[in-house]
Amino acid sequence: MRFNSVCLASIGYLIPEVEITSDWIEQELAEQYQRLKLPVGRLEGMSGISQRRIWSDGVRLSDCSVASCRLALESSGLNPSDIGCLIHASVCREFLEPATACRVHHLLGIPPKSWVYDVSNACLGVLNGAVQIAQLIESGSIQAGLVVGTEDSRGLLKATLDQLKNDSQLTRQSIKPAFASLTIGSGSCAWLLANSNWYRAKFPGQGADLKAAVAIARTEHHGLCQSDTDQAGAAMLPTMNTDSEMLLEAGLSTGKEAFIELLSELNWTRSQIHKSVCHQVGAAHRRRILETLDLSADNDYATFSRWGNTGSVALPIALAHAIEAGFWTPETQGALLGIGSGVNSLMIGLQGGPIAVKHQEQSTNLARIP
Repeated sequence: MRFNSVCLASIGYLIPEVEITSDWIEQELAEQYQRLKLPVGRLEGMSGISQRRIWSDGVRLSDCSVASCRLALESSGLNPSDIGCLIHASVCREFLEPATACRVHHLLGIPPKSWVYDVSNACLGVLNGAVQIAQLIESGSIQAGLVVGTEDSRGLLKATLDQLKNDSQLTRQSIKPAFASLTIGSGSCAWLLANSNWYRAKFPGQGADLKAAVAIARTEHHGLCQSDTDQAGAAMLPTMNTDSEMLLEAGLSTGKEAFIELLSELNWTRSQIHKSVCHQVGAAHRRRILETLDLSADNDYATFSRWGNTGSVALPIALAHAIEAGFWTPETQGALLGIGSGVNSLMIGLQGGPIAVKHQEQSTNLARIP
């Protein structure tokens, strides 16, 4: 799927207040670690994740999403009246109905004549939403749109710790499916996409061109990472069951297929990809996917060691960090390498132009769940 008139104009994101370290998680599980003779440092050693953030108790997802959207709007120079589509695309949402996007749309003051809905596709939701907005722009239906997601790992982390601490039958084998849940973090991110000709008439030279997107679905692997029943309600405490080893292998093969398709769609060679950003799962995933795609780790940007796996906003926030760090520059021709449980892969080619980024971060540095 190629695009000729779509640019990523800006990114807005929030970093949650409460810091949860891998050391603290292991202290919480100290009795089980001792009983199972698990080495201290195992969690960080296996994942490469030293810490992650969660929201303070009582924070509303939609409020965070509104804040991220406002940051994206402010940095883009556009107004809410310019937005023709709003998609809320995280795994987490506030209700079964209505769509979380409805409250975000209302608080932002986006016009009534706009597309407003939720999208959910595990860790690919925000990328899926970006592609849907790009299609609306390319068709001439809208001039600009916002896709936003806010992930809240508080409930998952709390439920997983409670479950592990209270399981007297826990073994070294049965603890494995819970491992991935201990690496999850929270975050919020919004991308603003626009018709490149329309946007650059207002702000010359701004925005990076969205060149192409491809998707591959290998849904025979859908059972490798599953939550329990629908956890849309704010009071629910979800748990996850993940076969991390099998999911990694399935993700690698699916990602390789998608990458080959992306190169073909773009008519690029590997050497023409200056930079990449992968989904931020952990050290093993990053190493293996870059080896599989024959891409250099020196040209890839990672954030998981500090923020953990923040689901659908992990890659979008990592791109923002890469821009702020000067790693992803206006001259960059790069690839966004999304892989999510299901198993699905969505990859995007992005080329040139400055992307405006604005964020908010407030740390209370509390290594606990208040």
